Amino acid sequence: MDAHKPKRILFTGYAPVHFICFKPLYDRLVRLNEVQVFLSGGIKVEDAHALYKPFHISTEKILSNEEIKNWDFDMSFSASANLVPPRSAGVRVQIFHGLSFRNRQIREQTMSYDYYFIVGPYMYRKFVMGGLLEEDDPRGLKIGFPKTDRLLNGEHNRRELLREYGLDGSRPVILYAPTGEKHNSLETMGGDVVSRLANSGRYNLLVKLHDHPKDTATDWFSKLAVFEDTYTRVVRDFDVIPLLFLADLLITDASSVSSEYSLLDRPMVFLDVPELIGRAMKKKGARVDLDTWGRRGGLVVGSPDGILEAVESSLGDAKRFAEIRIAMARDLFYNHGTATEEGMAWIEKKILSL
Repeated sequence: MDAHKPKRILFTGYAPVHFICFKPLYDRLVRLNEVQVFLSGGIKVEDAHALYKPFHISTEKILSNEEIKNWDFDMSFSASANLVPPRSAGVRVQIFHGLSFRNRQIREQTMSYDYYFIVGPYMYRKFVMGGLLEEDDPRGLKIGFPKTDRLLNGEHNRRELLREYGLDGSRPVILYAPTGEKHNSLETMGGDVVSRLANSGRYNLLVKLHDHPKDTATDWFSKLAVFEDTYTRVVRDFDVIPLLFLADLLITDASSVSSEYSLLDRPMVFLDVPELIGRAMKKKGARVDLDTWGRRGGLVVGSPDGILEAVESSLGDAKRFAEIRIAMARDLFYNHGTATEEGMAWIEKKILSL
């Protein structure tokens, strides 16, 4: 590699979770002398500096949408299909930002890249079944999901996380993490669910709100603040991975966090969101799949009345759905705990060939 001419790499994304999916690779790439890594926003971002401020990125590494139109890059990465392209991008790579049973990542709109960091065998099959990739397509790289490596590679420490969130560990930790789509469980029953869990006196409750919900008019942080006390926290952090690692049980609805949590083989409870699922099924190119894995890894609760019983029974018999969760994780993800290494090996080899 020509040491006098570093290769330029660009990442684009319009939400914090998009960068969190790229960050394991970013942290490795910035250590290489042979590359320069820059970050930008997407079509929904007016101020890229504000987007990346929580991550303490050097300002000279952040480019506006207007600036990248005049820049050339050797390689570009995105975790979203909605982006503002640079003047030229060389090799374009899609890394995705999650995989839920709604399968919104698997659509024609995504197919404008040269390579895809496929999350797991299930995603690969869906791309092939949809006619978007061929069997053994060289564009489909079996990398996995770098974001989830920290669930398994020993980077997180439970005691330190308990201390960070001000919990003493005397109660089971419940994480409630709804999706951001309209008609999600937070909108339909979330307040009542949080109230019942918080008032039960049995649990530590962490509530992780979606970082870019469709409903931007409701201030859920303020609405849920009334429940915050020694045992209940409404988390302001963008990164769900430490919370998943810490949680003894996950409550969600149609979010991709259930896929990620399957890697830990711990109990899950799903709040039913029939209107959200129904609307998703009616969308053009819909690939909603409740049959393969869907919500089979835990109990499904139809109303707040059933939440305490579902949580208690799930914690009491934590291995009830273990066989399904283990098979689910194996099918949803390649390279458990080592996806970053797989991705970096491909990137470095590709950079050398440019």
